[in-house]
Amino acid sequence: MRILLLTHSFNSLAQRLFVELRRAGHEVSVEFDIADSVTEEAVALFEPDLVLAPFMKRRIPESVWSRRPCWIVHPGIPGDRGPSALDRAILESENEWGVTVLQAVAEFDAGPVLAHAEFALREATKSDLYRAEVVDAAVRAVFAALARFVPGAAPVEDAAPQRGRARPLLRADERRIDWQQDDRETLLRKIRSADGHPGLGARLFGQACRLYDAHRAASVAPPGQPGAAVARRGPALLVQCRDGALWIGHVRRDSGLADEPPLKLAATLAFAAEAAHLPELAVALDRDNGEGGQWDELHYRESGPAAARIGWLEFAFHNGAMGTRQCRVLRDALRWIRTRPTKVLVLAGGPAFFSNGIHLHEIEAAARRPGDSAADASWRNINAMNDAVLELLTLTDRLTFAALRGNAGAGGCFLALAADAVWAHRGVVLNPHYKNMGNLYGSEYWTYVLPRRVGGSAGEGAARRITQGRLPLGAEDARSLGLVDAVLADEAAAFEAQAEQAALQLAAAPDIDRRIAAKQRRREEDEAAKPLAAYRAEELAHMQRNFYGFDPSYHVARHHFVARKAMAWTPRPLALHRGAAR
Repeated sequence: MRILLLTHSFNSLAQRLFVELRRAGHEVSVEFDIADSVTEEAVALFEPDLVLAPFMKRRIPESVWSRRPCWIVHPGIPGDRGPSALDRAILESENEWGVTVLQAVAEFDAGPVLAHAEFALREATKSDLYRAEVVDAAVRAVFAALARFVPGAAPVEDAAPQRGRARPLLRADERRIDWQQDDRETLLRKIRSADGHPGLGARLFGQACRLYDAHRAASVAPPGQPGAAVARRGPALLVQCRDGALWIGHVRRDSGLADEPPLKLAATLAFAAEAAHLPELAVALDRDNGEGGQWDELHYRESGPAAARIGWLEFAFHNGAMGTRQCRVLRDALRWIRTRPTKVLVLAGGPAFFSNGIHLHEIEAAARRPGDSAADASWRNINAMNDAVLELLTLTDRLTFAALRGNAGAGGCFLALAADAVWAHRGVVLNPHYKNMGNLYGSEYWTYVLPRRVGGSAGEGAARRITQGRLPLGAEDARSLGLVDAVLADEAAAFEAQAEQAALQLAAAPDIDRRIAAKQRRREEDEAAKPLAAYRAEELAHMQRNFYGFDPSYHVARHHFVARKAMAWTPRPLALHRGAAR
C-alpha cells in the first residue's frame, strides 16, 4: 500500500515504522506535521491508502481524516486517552502498559481501537521505555491493524476491553519535588516519568533547573541536607535524599534569558564551578556491578574459562552523546583493556543507544563561554572521538565485536564499524550518515571502515550511496549491506545473553588464535597501503571547513537541534511525494 507517515518529527518510533513498513513492501513517504495546509498538500500529492501518525502534537485536520483512513499510534492501553500516558504509567507504578492504534476522529485519542499490544513496564526512564518497549509494541500493533485493514471497508475494531480512562495533561505540580518529604524511590519515579521531555523542575545550588538521568546511589552519601549535592562522579552529582541519595547525570540549567534556551548538559558541566568544590567518588572500571552495585557510565566485566575469556565493555552515555570527556574515558578504558588476558572484547554501548557520536549540546554550550567557541569545541570533540576509534582499530591482539543493544547514529555507527564484526537485534535502527547535521562530512575513520565493509573495490561507491542517502536502516537492511554481520534476536530482551554466548563460543573456538593472527596481518597490510593517519588527516581537512569555513550550515543545524526548533519543511529524502532529494 501507499502509506503516508505524518509525524511531528522523525523520532525513534517514526524511524522504526518507516524501516519496517518499507521492508514489508509498502511504499512509504513522510510528511512533518507543520500546518494543516501542508498536510492537505502532502495527501493530495501522494494519494495514500492510509495516513499513519506515530507522533503528533496537533490534531489531524478534518479535511484529511474525514476522507481517508488515518491512524493514530498512542502509547497507552485501550481506553487510555490524553497526552501524558507514559508519564502517568511510570508515576503510578503500573506493572503493564501498552500501545493502541486508533482511528482518527475529531477528539484526541477517542476513535475506535483498531489494534493494541502490551508489554511489562520495567524500571526505566520514559525515554528509554519509549525507544524500546513502546516502539516494539507499536510495530506489533500497527501490523496487526494492517492485517485486518481493507481499503474502502469499514474499520475492524479490536475486541480488547477498554481498561484505560481519559486523563488530562500531567501538570507540573503533580510531580513537583519535595526534597524533605519525598523518599528516594518517589523522587526516582518522578524524574524518570519526565525524562526526555520536559524534564523534572527542581533547584540545585539554589538555581532553577530540570533534572534527567537519575540513578540510585549504592554507597552511603557524605552528610548533607535533602536536595544538597554532596559529591560528583563523571557527569553526575550525588544529591542527598531523606533516605539515601541519587546520582543526577544531566540537567537543563535555566539561563533566565529568552534568547538562550537551556541546554541539557552533564550536571557537573552545567554546575561546573559548584561541582569543582565537591569530593569525587571514583569507582573502578571492573567493579562489581550486580544488585546494589556502584553506578558509573562505563563498566567492564569478564567471563569464560582462563584460556578463553571474553571482556564485556558497556558505555551508557546519556542519549548516546559522546562529549570530549566521554571520548577520553572510553579511549582510556580501551587502553587499560589491552592489559587484560582476553581473546574477545565485546563493546556493548548502552541499553538505549550504542552511540550517536559527538555531543552537540556540549558544543553549543561552548559558544556561550567566554574565550571558547562552538568551532573549537567541535574540533576538540571530533579529535577525541577519533582517538577512541583509533584505539579500537589498533586493538589487534584479540577479536572485537560491537553489540548494538540500542540504536546508533552518525559517528556512533562508525565507532561500531571499527570493530571486527557488528551484532544487533531486529529492533535496532542505524543512521550511518552525517549530512542531516548541516552537511557535515564526518570523521571517525569512516572513509576506511565503511568501504571495506560494503563491497571491496566497489565499496567507495556503495559507501557514498549510504552516506548520501540519509535514510535510517533497520538491522536486517544493514545486514544485507554489510554494515551488520549478524542479527541475533528479534528484541533487545534476548539479545544480550545471545551476544555473550556467541562471544564465549568464539573465544573457545579452535581457530581463535589463527583468526587473531589473520586480523593482525590485515591491519599491517592496510597500514602499508594507506596509513590510518592519512584517512584521519583527509577527513579532518573536510571537518575543519565544516567547523571554521564560510558555510555556517553545521552551526545553524546544530543550534536548531539543541534548541528543539520545529522543522520548517520535510527533508526531501523522506518526502517521496515532493520529488527528488536535494
